[in-house]
Order: sequence, then structure tokens, then C-alpha cells
Amino acid sequence: MIKKYLKASALALIFSAATISIAQDKTVPVFENGEAQKVEGFSNYKDYIRHDLWVETTFNTDGDDTLDRVHVSVTRPKQTDTEGLKLPIVYVTSPYFAGVAPDVPGIMWDVEHELGEPAKTERAHPEVTRLGERPIISNSHIASWVPRGYIVVHSSSPGTGLSQGSPTVGGPNEALAPKAVIDWLNGRAKGYTTPDGDEEVEAFWSTGKVGMTGTSYNGTLPLAAATTGVDGLEAIIPIAPNTSSYHYYRSNGLVRSPGGYLGEDIDVLYDFIHSGDESKRPYNNKTVRDTEMANGMDRETGDLNEFWNDRDYLNQMEGMKAALLMSHGFNDWNVMPEHSNRIYQKAKAMGLPTQLYYHQNGHGGPPPMTMMNRWFTHYLHGIDNGVENDPQVKIVRENDKPNNPTSYTAYPNPEAKNVTLYLNKGGNEVGPLTTLRSKKQKTETLEDDFNISGKQHAQAEKSKHRLLYATKTLKQDVHLSGESTITISLSSSKPAANLSVMLVSLPYTDDPEVITDNIITRGWADPQNYKSLTESEPLEKGTFYDMTFNLQPDDQIIKAGQQIGLIIFSSDKEFTIHPKPGTKLKVDLDNTSITLPVVGGLDALKKAIE
Repeated sequence: MIKKYLKASALALIFSAATISIAQDKTVPVFENGEAQKVEGFSNYKDYIRHDLWVETTFNTDGDDTLDRVHVSVTRPKQTDTEGLKLPIVYVTSPYFAGVAPDVPGIMWDVEHELGEPAKTERAHPEVTRLGERPIISNSHIASWVPRGYIVVHSSSPGTGLSQGSPTVGGPNEALAPKAVIDWLNGRAKGYTTPDGDEEVEAFWSTGKVGMTGTSYNGTLPLAAATTGVDGLEAIIPIAPNTSSYHYYRSNGLVRSPGGYLGEDIDVLYDFIHSGDESKRPYNNKTVRDTEMANGMDRETGDLNEFWNDRDYLNQMEGMKAALLMSHGFNDWNVMPEHSNRIYQKAKAMGLPTQLYYHQNGHGGPPPMTMMNRWFTHYLHGIDNGVENDPQVKIVRENDKPNNPTSYTAYPNPEAKNVTLYLNKGGNEVGPLTTLRSKKQKTETLEDDFNISGKQHAQAEKSKHRLLYATKTLKQDVHLSGESTITISLSSSKPAANLSVMLVSLPYTDDPEVITDNIITRGWADPQNYKSLTESEPLEKGTFYDMTFNLQPDDQIIKAGQQIGLIIFSSDKEFTIHPKPGTKLKVDLDNTSITLPVVGGLDALKKAIE
């Protein structure tokens, strides 16, 4: 009996040792300092398993009698087959992977017309030639994440590439499509080897934990998916996301183009991305572009309506659960910084794990890899690295390197306080901008001319086409953090007028490398919407209207030796419709002011200018 026991024990020890040896030979994720490390066994891209499939969604948007299927591409380490390894997923979805429409003449809306009137010419509707001989969607993010122990999944948005359905540019199917993919990764939806067959594919290699990321439109879609509250979407990293089509194509009731794309509107973007099945395009065009969009976008008034509200993810965040790390540039005049700030503020108020990375450059710009790595390591791999206790906000200061931002507890800076500045006569040259209100400043007039750029307005010593007011030269640095707010009282010589505002640092230089000088922030508004964003009314000549609106959020240090300048003008050459020059705007200086978010408040500003 004793011999049998000893023999059994010896065998158990041998078996246990063999198990340990096998375990040691297996390739598994490795973590150091709270970050997933690149592992040699996951790093040979020639060993990656790549396959394509189609996930069945819950919607049908292309006019046939079957539910739309979304094209999905998977890239995973071989160990998910050879060693039964299960890993979390980094998921990227986009409408751009299969190519976009050519930039042909007339693709944008004609902006050379009077306000409130339709464009003089119809715009062109180019067709997208779908790219790619093979069904593989994209190679983006594979080199960053697969070696660190993740599976990378890509998908094409509805109506693009080999995905079925129709593009809607913010419609419900653009949120439900990635939701279906995440459901499939968790065994709750069906995947098939072909777009119309019945041979199923299972994600047996998935832990079910998914993180999403992407830039611009590709950064919008992680937020869209998160608003569905889908189980398994643990964390998202949207980079420069468009969180509201209205805020992208309109501004306080004004028809305004995104920077660099004068005349673009939501239907232009629809044409730009519509790379799906050619046979389905006529139905999609008629249903979405030529009916829903044509009836809802309203380029005549620019008013906020149900069409635009349905494409605002701020209105859909109630069920959101995913941890949120957002990234944006303060000088992004395409997808402007308010897009991320409004979502960050709401997510923070909801109690979601939230972090924010702001930099001083333009469109795009991801957080440092270490920030993203810590985020996904914690929320996808479940490693207790304390990321939830990291500083909530990191801002790349004027002289910081992008991977070494300055940490703050919140945005805006908690030490920022509102300081109101008042306008004093002399704006056709340079009127004083002061902390003390002076009475009986009366009115000053500007005459609209869209041919003059914002830069020219800022550099002109004298002009009848703009009003410019500036502080004294700063004796010490002034730190602005948050949203500036302008209250303006004006009258118009015509029933409709553009209103544009820029906050600038003076002198306005020509050095393109100094991006944090010159424009501090800016804003646009339609005076016809002085009472409501949803209802506009014609302006009566000689009647003054009061309106208040925010400029784009910013966090910037204005250096000693500069001045803070406020420019008020009408049409913005780069952003607004171009009515015939000549509209006159009168500004009532006694009832106009701008409020700045100054770190240190009034005392700090007074020390700088007095």
C-alpha cells in the first residue's frame, strides 16, 4: 500500500512538473510597469492568422429583404489556434477603408450666394471606385497591438467596402453595426464566412473584452458604439471625434463649413464614403441622401432640428458604460475641440472613468502610447495598474513634447475664473479692451467683405471691414483655460448676416511654425437665432439684437509682450457662405463684452495688464 502511494505521488510530481514546463513554453501577454509589453512570440507577422467574415446586424438599410451584414477582418497571433490562447480585442471600424470619392469640381456646395437662399448651382455626385482586390480591410493598428497580446479586428461601416447596408453619416446603423461585431465577439451574434451564405464562424479566441479607437470619423464610431451600452465594450479611445454632425456643419444657427472643406455638408460626406455594393447605391442615394438628408439638413436657415439632434451623440449617452480616454487638438479647425470637451464633461458627470489628452496642434494626434497602453491594459487585460487614479487631464503645453504632457486634475483648469472684458471705441483701428466698463461708448460699424481673411483682419492697422479691440501689452504671461463667451448687441442693414469672432494674440505673425500664437480661439453665430437655435427670424434694419455664445474651448498661455485681441467681423472667407459684400453691422459697445477663463482670475489679468 505504501509503495503504491509513493509510486502514485511520484507520478503526480512528474505530471505536475511536465505541466509547469508546458505552461512555461506557452506564449502569454507580459506586463511591466502597468503596460503590455511586446512579446517575441506575438511579433512575427508572418505567423499571424488573418481571416474575413460577415457579421449579421439587427437592421436592413439597403432595400432588400435580408438583414445587413458587416464585413469584418481579424488578425490574431497563431497561439490562439496552436495553444488555445484567448485574448482581448482592439477594434477599429471606418467608412474609409475601401476608398473615397474623387475630389471632382463641384463636389462641394456653392457658397457664393446670399444668406437664406439656395445655392445657385447643383453640386456634383462622384462615385467611389472601391479599392482592394482581396477582402482584407486594413493593416492599421496591427503592429502596435498584436505583439502586445491583443487581437486586432477591423470592420467597414454599413454601405462601405464589402459591408452591406447604406451609409447614414450618424444614423442609428452606424452605432448598431459595431455593436453587432462586439456582440459576435461575445457569442451573441452570428458571423458567416460569406456575405450571403450560412456557414458560421465563431470567435472562440476572444475573451469578450473589447477596446475601440480611431481618429476623426474612425474616432466617432467608438463613441457611437459605446452609446448603445453594449456589453463587452470596456474602453474607448476616440481621437478627434466628430460627436455631433450639427456642431460639425453648423455653428449657433449659422451654416459653417469645417476648416479646409469650404462648402462641405453632410450629404457631401455621404457621397465621399459610399463605396459599397454598386447595385445598392441608387436605392441608398434616393432614400438617405436625396430624401432624409435633403429634407433635414436645411442649408437655408441653419436651424437645429430633429434631423441634427438624432446625429448628436451627447443626446445618446445615457446607457454608456465604457471607460473613456479622449484626445483632441486645440487648433483643430476641422473637427473642433468642443466635440471632445462636451462628451468629456458629460461622461465625467455620469461618473464614467474618464481621461482627456489635449495638444496644441491641429486635426488628429493620438495620446502617447503609454497612456493608451495603460488604458487598454487595465480595462481589457484586467491588470491593476492604477490607471483610474492617473491625472484626469494631460495637456501638451506650448513647449512640451507630445509624449510628455503636463498633468492637471480637470479641464478647464480648476484655478480658471471668468473675467469680463469690455470694448472701447476705436475698433476700426484698435480699440481698448479693458476690465472696466466705460459708459457711452455708443456704436461702431463694420462692412462685410468675405474676400478678406481672418489673418488680414488681424494684421490690418485700420479697416472698415472689422472691429478690433485689444488689451494693453501683457507684462506677464496669462493662462487661459476653458471656453470664452461673447455677449454682443448688434444690428444689421440686411435681414440676414454672418457673424464671426476671433480671439487672437497680437502682433499676429506670419510664422507658420508658431501654432500657439495668432489665433487663440474663434466662434461663429447667426444673429437670426438670437433667441433660439431651433427658430430663426429675419433681422429688422436698425433693430439691435443681443446674443451670447461660446467660442471654442482652449488652454493656452499668452506670453508677456503680446496683447489679447478681439476681432468681430461678418463673413469668414474660410468657413461661411459668401454673400455679396456690403452688409453693415453696427455693434453696441455699451452692451457687448467678452468673458475669458483666466487661470488666477481677475487678479492675474490685472497684474498682467495694469
